[in-house]
Amino acid sequence: MSRAVLSIGSNMGDRLAHLRSVVDGLADRVVAVSPVYSTAPWGGVDQGDFLNAVVLVDDPELDCLGWLRRGQEFERAAHRVREVRWGARTLDVDVVWCAEPGPSGPVPCVSADPELTLPHPQAHNRAFVLIPWLDVEPEARLTVEGVDRPIREWLAALAADERAGVHRTELSLHRTAGGAAS
Repeated sequence: MSRAVLSIGSNMGDRLAHLRSVVDGLADRVVAVSPVYSTAPWGGVDQGDFLNAVVLVDDPELDCLGWLRRGQEFERAAHRVREVRWGARTLDVDVVWCAEPGPSGPVPCVSADPELTLPHPQAHNRAFVLIPWLDVEPEARLTVEGVDRPIREWLAALAADERAGVHRTELSLHRTAGGAAS
């Protein structure tokens, strides 16, 4: 079994529907879903604001690379195009952190592979990842370049304007039994 933290975002088309497609597609693998946040784009490319959330998932059949492949499937289904780095996108699914079973509990995966670098090399710099992650896992920790800290400390270390640019919305990725958004 592996557990993963997936950061999902969209700033094109029906942004909320794109995010919901991930939660719906993961179904019973979902452990927790954060509230939805509105954030300004990151990376300096002129584009519309994003809707972002974090999904905590686990599955006995998937390893860390399996989570990446699953995220890429959702991106393809949303017609994601990769033309401009940090550009507008229908759906972005990033594996931020992943752990696999160890003898005394989950062991965070570390990888420098360019296909899947873990933990995500920029997660500690992005309030739009850290804030929703705190919502689903308040005691989570992240190790960056050998420094292990609670994610709340990584968040506190960010510039005030980075943190202030992440706005909680009233939108929800949960659905009621009848299929309507709650």
